[in-house]
Amino acid sequence: MLMIDRVYIIHSQKDENLAKELFHVLWAVNLESFSPLLKKAPSISMAERIHYGIRHADCAIAIITGEGSVSPCANQEIGLAVASGQLIIPLLEKGEELPVLISHLQPVTFTKNTYEDALGMVVQNIRNLTRLDWLKIRCPYCGEEMTQYITPQEEIDKALMAGNDLETMCSYCERSIALDPRTFRPMS
Repeated sequence: MLMIDRVYIIHSQKDENLAKELFHVLWAVNLESFSPLLKKAPSISMAERIHYGIRHADCAIAIITGEGSVSPCANQEIGLAVASGQLIIPLLEKGEELPVLISHLQPVTFTKNTYEDALGMVVQNIRNLTRLDWLKIRCPYCGEEMTQYITPQEEIDKALMAGNDLETMCSYCERSIALDPRTFRPMS
């Protein structure tokens, strides 16, 4: 089975908020993620952060929006990921086209209103390729970070079909927490 532990996030500067949402969802399912635009290191050039991030990632997720499809930096990152033989999962805004180097890939499509659904599909795709055993949650009541086994995919699917949240309990303050089944984000 392919092991995915580190994910490189490709995005344009204008899509930073979408990248941050993806970063938090990946954090919740215990995947390390990297974006040279989100992780600043003043003494290391942007080019070196890009090379390092792609070289050390197990896969890349490319966020392609109207801005992302014309971003020279995002397109260069895609080119480097392709040249490195990286597994690439495209997140494509509806109405946009994939860059030529990844036009053969099957994207996860989204609109501004369905981005969280798309993030849930990305997690499910990664989960189908690798083992995701742990879920990290920050309690919205006491602020403590806890780790617990991730909900089985069958239960997530049932919650999505029924329009329900997932339920868990904080191991510190012992309060019930409802989680969004797509992103595992507390619903407080």
